[in-house]
Amino acid sequence: MRPTTTALTRTTTAMTTDVLTLSQLLSPAFPVGAFAYSHGLESAIHDGAITSATTLQAWLSDLLDFGGTRSDAVLLNAAYGADPAELSRIDAQARAFSASAERLMETDLQGAAFCDTVRAVWDLDLGQLCYPVAVGHAAAKLDLDVELTTALYLQAFVGNLCASAMRLVPLGQVDGQKTQAALKPACAALAAQLRGATTDDLHNCAWLSDIAAMRHETQYSRVFRT
Repeated sequence: MRPTTTALTRTTTAMTTDVLTLSQLLSPAFPVGAFAYSHGLESAIHDGAITSATTLQAWLSDLLDFGGTRSDAVLLNAAYGADPAELSRIDAQARAFSASAERLMETDLQGAAFCDTVRAVWDLDLGQLCYPVAVGHAAAKLDLDVELTTALYLQAFVGNLCASAMRLVPLGQVDGQKTQAALKPACAALAAQLRGATTDDLHNCAWLSDIAAMRHETQYSRVFRT
């Protein structure tokens, strides 16, 4: 039996509301301070590994396929709907999986800010979780689709690093937007692939990114915190 017009309207309205909620949660305006972090990108640009839109896209693509961006998406899915004991274990594993001191600071401080803001706006007590774990937990509490949440999380992550590259390479705004558009299918595909992922799916072999983050900790002059 085909769904009624009323049922379709309700479904469309719910989906639109979810998109709007996620757009707010993962907006650059949401006060987690994402603009202050480059995820090691500043060091990579300083060392000459990223000099153009082409090399930036290749770097970000590797993060999605093999690096910390993919790991974040796994952790988000693992946290989605987890019970309190499991959530605590996932959060501890996420922190242990951070490859450097500043990567740990990045996920810890953004997570704390995210949890504080969600508590103030939605009256949801998420505890004190690192960033991807907090987003996954909040999405479950707000009954948001996990695949949609993951896709928008990945897009926001890519967008933040593109914004960093615009200032550091320097990269024009059009090239920054082209890079984001080019990586959009990869974000959607990874979100679909990792639906229902657990911490058993964690891996990271984007070592140049990790080394860049470590080098950034002692970089003499820098703009970003990581």
